[in-house]
Amino acid sequence: MVESLKLTNDQLKGLVFSDEVEESLKEVINSTDPLDGKDFNPVEYINTLFPTEQSLANIDEVVARVRLRIRKLDNEIHASIRSQTDVANNGKQALEEAKEAIREVFSKIKDIKEKADKSEEMVKEITRDIKQLDHGKKHLTTSITTLNHLHMLVGGVDTLMVLTKNRQYGEIANLLQGVLNVLDHFKKYNNIPQIKQLSDRVRVIQESLGTQILADFRESLSDPDLKPPTGPSSLLADSCKVVSILDPRIKEELLMWFVKLQLSDYLNVFNENFDIAWIDKIDRRYSWMKRVLIQFEENFHGMFPADWGVDERICVEFCNITKNELGKIMDRRAVDIDVKLLLFAIQRTTAFEGFISKRFTYSHLRAEKVSSDSYFSGSISKVFEVHLHIYIEAQDRNLHELMDKFHSDLKLHGVPPLGEEAEGAILPSAGELFVFYKKCMVQCIQLSTGKALQSLTMTFKKYLLEYANKLLMANLPKVEGSSLVSILKDTEVKFNEDEKRLICCALTTAEYCQETTVQLQEKLKEKVDKELVDNIDLNAEQDAFHNVISCAIQLLVQDLENACEPALIAMTKIHWQSIESVGDQSSYVTAIISHLRKLIPTIRDNLYSSRKYFTQFCIKFVNSFIPRYINNIYKCKPISTVGAEQLLLDTHSIKTVLLDLPTLSSAIQRKPPASFTKVVNKGMTKAEMILKIVMSSHTTQVSFVESYIKLLADADTSNFQKLLDMKGLKRSEQNALLDIFKTQMASNPNNNENLKETSVSDSSRIKRLEKLIQKNSFKQI
Repeated sequence: MVESLKLTNDQLKGLVFSDEVEESLKEVINSTDPLDGKDFNPVEYINTLFPTEQSLANIDEVVARVRLRIRKLDNEIHASIRSQTDVANNGKQALEEAKEAIREVFSKIKDIKEKADKSEEMVKEITRDIKQLDHGKKHLTTSITTLNHLHMLVGGVDTLMVLTKNRQYGEIANLLQGVLNVLDHFKKYNNIPQIKQLSDRVRVIQESLGTQILADFRESLSDPDLKPPTGPSSLLADSCKVVSILDPRIKEELLMWFVKLQLSDYLNVFNENFDIAWIDKIDRRYSWMKRVLIQFEENFHGMFPADWGVDERICVEFCNITKNELGKIMDRRAVDIDVKLLLFAIQRTTAFEGFISKRFTYSHLRAEKVSSDSYFSGSISKVFEVHLHIYIEAQDRNLHELMDKFHSDLKLHGVPPLGEEAEGAILPSAGELFVFYKKCMVQCIQLSTGKALQSLTMTFKKYLLEYANKLLMANLPKVEGSSLVSILKDTEVKFNEDEKRLICCALTTAEYCQETTVQLQEKLKEKVDKELVDNIDLNAEQDAFHNVISCAIQLLVQDLENACEPALIAMTKIHWQSIESVGDQSSYVTAIISHLRKLIPTIRDNLYSSRKYFTQFCIKFVNSFIPRYINNIYKCKPISTVGAEQLLLDTHSIKTVLLDLPTLSSAIQRKPPASFTKVVNKGMTKAEMILKIVMSSHTTQVSFVESYIKLLADADTSNFQKLLDMKGLKRSEQNALLDIFKTQMASNPNNNENLKETSVSDSSRIKRLEKLIQKNSFKQI
């Protein structure tokens, strides 16, 4: 290697470029020459040229080649610089040429614009006369048209005066509309005296026509001997066409007079002092009106334009008069109204309202806002709302009689057959009650959806509570005259089969009533007027039925518990300290299981239509039975280790049958609800833990107490004392353990809060017992 040719560090640094420059050079040069490389190293390059000392003999030749290459690069650089200078000079020349070209273009555009302006002036001169002629033509055409209109207006006004005098209404109707249309064209010329004079003459003709036509109608129709169609029907029909063109006031005045004429005899025939005016003959009013409509069709068909709705106007006025007259008569003779008469009048009235509503389904009056879509509905019958309290009171009396009947039927016939083969487990009276409610509600909705329906709801509430409390709750079986409250507390309850069937029937009936009451409330809220919706509330009645359900379930639970009570008492009388070996389940367990197998299927069959409440019954039973069973375990004292093993086996057997309680002795096996299984497992596991602790050694007292706290999470000192009594410990041993227990609870307050159940190290005897339990699973009886 030639050390003398090495470059200094400063020289090497001067040859280094940034990465961006190197990338740009690479794109421009794209050379494979080592001299152009980014990482070019002069020393390595020279070493490549002269790898050995012998190669230095050619150094002059290499230097010559390098110098030659340097001269070539210099020449290329000079040429590139000269070319760039030429390009700059050429660009300046091109720019000057472009500017000159633009100046020439602007000059030509200016010339073109000047020529265009001259052309436009020339065109204006040419068309000026044409425009003047065109404007003249337009004004001439307007003048001719105006003169024609004026001629028509003058001629029309003169003709109208002659036709009016001769009562030629058919021709007047056609001409008058034309004259009014022409007169509209002259509104802007009203300041011209001649035009104003013509406009005033037209107005006078219209007023004259209105007065004349009203007089013609009164003269023609007031004469009883001269009636259409033999009379002036065509004349009057033509006059109606004229009235349609005149001021609407004329039409209203004519129709008011005509409607009053058609109903002129109504108040005379149905004078409030006449017997025919009373509501027991109310249908005669509606028959009279129907005859009026028939006569109108016969006598005046085609006379009045259809869009006038004359027959409908007659009905509207009839309804208004009838409503007012009925209101006065009914107020005066309110004492004479009974429910039968009231319903008769309402029925006939609503039937008539339905008849005219259908007849005038398409109403011309609605377009004139004289009546609404529901005008005829309630147009008369609303007068009865003030007296609907008579109807409500009658329904109250009917429901009172119905309740008496329900009580009698229950005493006479008892409850219906229950069970899966029976037709139903609900008292027939419940169905009758809600059928009656439905009938009343439908009837009342036809009468009123306002205060009357609200009052009827209050009556419904009254008898729903009476049904729940006096028919269902009051007929639940009692023991020795005890009240229901005492039965649900301490009384020893034992029911026969009929009483159990009655309890189940009361439960299923209350469930049906509660669900149907919810539907009744929804329907009442849907039908009542919006402003009264918040006053419809049957929640208290639903609660009353739910109370019946709860009481019935509690009675069934206590009956079943009391059936098992003798066996639990027998359990506490066994000498558990004398048991020498573990065998099959004890006789008291067999007795408990026997009672459950006998009673549960009966209750399940009687509640076949109320599965959710049967499940609730099962949950309530185990929630009540398991604490009682645990309380009796504490009474089994003293107890030996073997006795505790036997009792643990018995506990497992009871736990097994309790887990199967909902489907006990059933052909259909269903998985019990998770909520039920959880209650049983939690309660019976506690019983098992008590017995396991009883069997465990207390030699290490602290460990014994810790195991008790972990397994039972029970901070009650009295329960710990009971467990020590079960073990039969001496008083000194008990006192020592109690002191440790109290110290543990005082030092760790969390011991009485939701402790996790953990496994403890049991003796070999406990492990053998668990194997025995698995081997001797519950045997079918």
